[in-house]
Amino acid sequence: MLHPLFSTIVQRPDLVMDHLSAYGSLFHKEATSAGSELLARAVAGVVAILALVVFLGLAGTALMLGFLQNQFHWMLVAVPGFALVLLIVAIMIAMKPLKSERFPELKAQIDSDAQALRTVS
Repeated sequence: MLHPLFSTIVQRPDLVMDHLSAYGSLFHKEATSAGSELLARAVAGVVAILALVVFLGLAGTALMLGFLQNQFHWMLVAVPGFALVLLIVAIMIAMKPLKSERFPELKAQIDSDAQALRTVS
């Protein structure tokens, strides 16, 4: 007597292939969401680096212009301040913690299938 899993594989391979195909699509869906989250963090990191460079350049230029003209103007603070705000926002997005659990639906499905196989045995 064969195990019910093996008899199903022999008698109905189309069911097994459909099941494996569903596993593949579930894995692809969850991997895509995880990849998009990592991509967003990488883009935020690059924006943070660029905003830092722009802020340092504009702050140095504003400081030199302020000393050269020997007067203060609010634009000497506002222009580098915008780059500083952009830097802070980008750092907050880049440092946001990742989701604690990866592939929760896939793990739940594997556990469900394992439980079903245990009950059939």
